[in-house]
Amino acid sequence: MQNTLPTPPTLRVLRVDASARVEGSITRQLADLMISGLQERVADVTVTRRDVAQGLPYVDTAWVNANFIDPASRSEAHRESLSGSDALVAEVMNADVWVIGVPIYNFGVPASLKAWIDQIARARLTFHYTDQGPQGLLTGKKVYILTATGGTEVGSEIDFATPWLKFVLGFLGITDVEVIAADRGMMRGDAARAHATLRIDHLLARDWPALAAA
Repeated sequence: MQNTLPTPPTLRVLRVDASARVEGSITRQLADLMISGLQERVADVTVTRRDVAQGLPYVDTAWVNANFIDPASRSEAHRESLSGSDALVAEVMNADVWVIGVPIYNFGVPASLKAWIDQIARARLTFHYTDQGPQGLLTGKKVYILTATGGTEVGSEIDFATPWLKFVLGFLGITDVEVIAADRGMMRGDAARAHATLRIDHLLARDWPALAAA
């Protein structure tokens, strides 16, 4: 699908890394390629980086209680409980493009990425309930999911990571999602990363062609 995002003076990109590894992480390397490709094709790019592998708080009783209280009635303690979540929500709201690097651990997403999702899935902020059911409020955004696995085939019946993540993003209103996979690396070796690199090149040329030619 051709890029349908508006072309603002500045393209705002949110990069989310979830790999527990820093050196040698395939998903971080792929995210580097995606970001550098966008910077080559777009005149002005700002990148906000969120490394969730460094640790995020889990949703707890204080967070839940504060979230259910009407914002106008929250105490200072309630606002403090939600302050970290508020900052994360502001990041996702402000970004035009999300680049999410997510390895598959034990057939699912890392716990750190699940914690991030729990912090940004906020009723009345990133989704709300209507008479027709829940409606996502983060529409008009593009997401690139960069994933790597040792043995799990992405898109197979044992991949519980990318279908779940795409569903959650859709719940939040984001349906323009691309998955770039360097999967089964233990069996495919360098071919897995090479395949993902070619797909990144293809998607950049497809989604941002006019900017590349400018």
